[in-house]
Amino acid sequence: MQEYPNDLLPDTEAQPPNMRVSRIILPVLIGVGVVAYLFWRQFDAQEFARIDWTVRLAVLLGLAVLLAAVRHLAYAARLRVLSNGAFSWWKCIQLIFLWEFSSAVSPTSLGGSAVAFFLLSREKLSLAKTTTIVLYTVVLDSAFMLLTLPFLYLIFGAGIMRPGAATFAEAGAWGHFFILAYLGMMAYTGLFYYGLFIGPQRVKRFLGSLTSWSWLKRFRRRAIILSNEFILASGELRNEPSSFHLQSLAHTFVAWATRFFLLSAIIVAFIPTIPVDVVTQMELYARLQTMFFVIAFSPTPGGAGLIELLFGGFLTDYVSNGTVSTIISSVWRLISYYVYLLAGAVLIPGWLRKTASKSS
Repeated sequence: MQEYPNDLLPDTEAQPPNMRVSRIILPVLIGVGVVAYLFWRQFDAQEFARIDWTVRLAVLLGLAVLLAAVRHLAYAARLRVLSNGAFSWWKCIQLIFLWEFSSAVSPTSLGGSAVAFFLLSREKLSLAKTTTIVLYTVVLDSAFMLLTLPFLYLIFGAGIMRPGAATFAEAGAWGHFFILAYLGMMAYTGLFYYGLFIGPQRVKRFLGSLTSWSWLKRFRRRAIILSNEFILASGELRNEPSSFHLQSLAHTFVAWATRFFLLSAIIVAFIPTIPVDVVTQMELYARLQTMFFVIAFSPTPGGAGLIELLFGGFLTDYVSNGTVSTIISSVWRLISYYVYLLAGAVLIPGWLRKTASKSS
């Protein structure tokens, strides 16, 4: 393996600031604050009284919790595949809790890649394998969005953004933002894919030339580190069989699909008038995935606040703005977001002590 100066390789030793348990305060305050505001503005006692608190609702909420568990296990299975079995099943489940916690307390647009380096290196995984897992995860997650969104658009058109929209222009500012975000994701995913599977050395020369411009020089060090990461990871991936990639892709698709199906289950639980036929549910799924794609570029930790505000707007033909909309979004966030804040707060102190003792 080619050697590089230590300062041109990823820093896997320092504790990233977003692993601090105290970081849960900001996203919780933002999310709870927005929910409280929406309840204050939109609460309707009559609408709340019309909610049918039956066994059917309890079963569907139980289904949502089950789908959340399947999603977590799918991510754990992917980590086990990507690590070539270096981690036990329980260790993979634990690391996904920590990984999701770091994402929950980081701006959604940044994600938890830096923390992923830290997590895996603390478990004494090799630098090459750590780099491979983190970079390949970015490609896999982005590939899900890039491959499925055009497919959903071909079926439902611009209605995946807003009800009744014939074009993205009719969807307003969010329609234009969606297009720009999609093109941006396609560009950086293409760069990552090329760097991992085709020409890492060419990517290194390209990034080196690009950051030689005076107004981009401040990014030069990070560009060189990323280039070296591509070279390390490419060497690892070159020897993997096709089953490695197929399993990784399959687990990724299951993890992302269940993320949106669990929200569908919550919506149908509280609004029994929504048909449960395949076409209706797939159209709802398309709207949910598009909403999440837009929110993925949020500057707030875990998209806190923005999801609660946009939820009713994206789903006006399914969930009208009001008490029920706020309850649905709050239950969804409780199952898929706040549970990771709590789990991370419980697991991180003990995990840090345990891994520190391993290092010593």
